[in-house]
Amino acid sequence: MNTKILLNERPVGEPKLENFRTVKEDIVSPKEGEVLLKTIYMSLDPYMRGRMNDAKSYAKPVGIGEVMEAGALSQVVESKSELFKAGDFVEGRTGWQDNPTVNEKKLRLIDPKMAPLSTSIGVLGMPGTTAYVGMHNFAKPQKGETLVVSAASGAVGATVGQIGKIYGCRVVGVAGTEDKCEFTKTELGFDECVNYKDPNFKEKLKSACPDGVDIYWENVGGITFDTVMPILNDYARIPVCGLISFYNATSLKGGEKDRLPLLFRQILTKRMMIKGFIVFNHYDQREESIIALSKWINEGKMKYKEDFVEGLENAPNAFIGLLNGKNFGKLVVKVNSDPTL
Repeated sequence: MNTKILLNERPVGEPKLENFRTVKEDIVSPKEGEVLLKTIYMSLDPYMRGRMNDAKSYAKPVGIGEVMEAGALSQVVESKSELFKAGDFVEGRTGWQDNPTVNEKKLRLIDPKMAPLSTSIGVLGMPGTTAYVGMHNFAKPQKGETLVVSAASGAVGATVGQIGKIYGCRVVGVAGTEDKCEFTKTELGFDECVNYKDPNFKEKLKSACPDGVDIYWENVGGITFDTVMPILNDYARIPVCGLISFYNATSLKGGEKDRLPLLFRQILTKRMMIKGFIVFNHYDQREESIIALSKWINEGKMKYKEDFVEGLENAPNAFIGLLNGKNFGKLVVKVNSDPTL
């Protein structure tokens, strides 16, 4: 049987367990050009919240009764493909299910000798490529500049900050707990990290950036953006990767309507660059990013942290927790046992 987790209904505000529905269906034998897979690791990421809404965006929303979208690392069980054989490891957007049958064009081959399999949906997958593309194409870090990274201990933020250190930046993280802040400093090498829940957050972040901010990596929005905006330097760059603080919002909060004139004045007078980007539009750089990140990992310049959840059935709860910052590192659902361990 193939166990699937479907979108049962569209959430209003924060997702709830009743928004999801689990079904079991017969496994589908592959046709020509298809493969039957066994999911080993499945990625949970904040962007999935947007796919649950019936709203125009950069990608089509998940339909009611459809499998929730996700990237996953799987092993080929049966193949009718000339590209993959039984036993191969592959990565692709195969969704919240444990034995999917998919077209070969949706998959890429993974070398299990290159790195742990789980990294193919983390630091050597979409999150890592996101960090690499945003830093390389838009942030363009220079030695001596100050980089502030929101959601600093997360899959993207942790990679962004370490790339900044490799390029000689002063890196200041923002996270939601003291242990996450300590991790970014002691394990990842950030120069400083500030807890946005601290009552003195604004003063502490300003103190951590005595020369102002040249690059602000936006994963969150909200209070972090409001705090960074006054201390941005001339010609500051802001790659906009996510806005997790707004994903469950059903309306604007007090004062948010009045921020636009101030923001545009800052953009004009400081000649800033704000660039929204979606990593799927830059997958021509995926191999380049994987080569660079692998090299930095092997050289000891790049570290990563993964947060594992056991069992596909626990994905909905874990996803709800992700949107509230309960994960610590890249959130991965271990669906089946990893044969390489």
